[in-house]
Amino acid sequence: MQKKIFPPCALAALLSLASPLTLAAPGEVSAGQVVSALEGTFGVHPGERRNHIKGTCAVGEFVGNKEAAPFTASALFSGKPVPVVARFSLAGGNPKAPDTAKSARGMALEFRLPDGQRQHMTMLNTPLFGAANPQTFLDLMVALHPDPASGKPDPEKVKAFKASHPDSQMQAQFLETNNPPASYATSAYFGIHTFKFINKEHRTTLVRWQFVPQDGEKRLTDEELKTAAPNFLESALLNRTHQGPVRWDMVITIGVPGDPQDNPTLPWAETRRKVKVGTLTVTAAMPQKGAACEAINYDPLVMADGIAPTDDPVLLFRSPAYAASFAKRMGGL
Repeated sequence: MQKKIFPPCALAALLSLASPLTLAAPGEVSAGQVVSALEGTFGVHPGERRNHIKGTCAVGEFVGNKEAAPFTASALFSGKPVPVVARFSLAGGNPKAPDTAKSARGMALEFRLPDGQRQHMTMLNTPLFGAANPQTFLDLMVALHPDPASGKPDPEKVKAFKASHPDSQMQAQFLETNNPPASYATSAYFGIHTFKFINKEHRTTLVRWQFVPQDGEKRLTDEELKTAAPNFLESALLNRTHQGPVRWDMVITIGVPGDPQDNPTLPWAETRRKVKVGTLTVTAAMPQKGAACEAINYDPLVMADGIAPTDDPVLLFRSPAYAASFAKRMGGL
C-alpha cells in the first residue's frame, strides 16, 4: 500500500545558505516568493533546479537493522536491501559554482520500498541549518541579489542581513571555519531537522539522523583549496565508485523532553544517545543529465509509515517550495 506523502504546509524552499533585506511581512512568505528570490540571485536556467542546481547522480541500496525496531516500524529497517537513487550537490543556483566554494553540500536519497512506497531524505553536510523560519531564508536570498553596477551582492545589504538574523550565524560560522569536503564520499550528511519515529506500539520518539562516511571525513587542506579544479567533486565520486562501493552508516540521535524539535538552527546536547540503524551503499555514480536522479523531486515530506515530520516551519516549507521549482523545470522554464 502506498504510504502517506505529507501535504505542503505553509512555506517554501530550503537549502543552504541564507537570505535578505527587502523583507516580506512575517507569516506571508510563499513558495513562489522564495523561488523568485533564488532566480533573482542566481539567474534562471531553464529546465534546471533553482537550488542545488549542480549535482551528480548515484545508485545503490540501504540495509537497515534491528536496532531501529524499538523506535520505528518503517519498512526501511526490515533488514532487507532497499534500492536507493541518490543525488549529491552544491547549494545554490549557479551551475558553474566552483567545487571549492564554502557553501553546503547535499545528499538526497529516494528509498524505493516495497509496494511502490517511497521514503525521501534530503540532507546537508552542515549539522545545523541557517534559518529558523522561511522568512530568514527569503531575506538572505534578497540580500544576495547582485547589484546591477557590480554584478555582486551589495556588502552593506549582506552585513545588514547578518546583523538582523542571528539564526543564520551558526551555519555560516560552520561553513567559514570548515573547508569543503575532499570528496562527496568523505563527507557526513545531516538531516538538519527533527523527525518522529513511530514504532509498532504507536510510540513516538524524536530523532535527528546523519550519515557518517565509512571512508572517514576528509576536507580539503588550505593548499588544496587554492589548487583544486572547479569541477573535481563529480570525477572524484565517479573514480571512487569505480574502485568499489562507498558506504555511510546511518546514525540516529535520540531526543529527550525539552530538546528543540521545531528549530533546525539549534543543536542537541552531544551527550544524547546515538544508535546505528543501517548502512547506505553507493555502487555507481554518473553525471546527472538523463540519469535517474535528474527528474526526481526530493521532497523531504515524502515519507512511509513509521516516520513523520515535526512542526518545524522550515521542514514543512520545503515541500511547496520544491514543488514550485519542480513545476517550473518540468515545464522547461
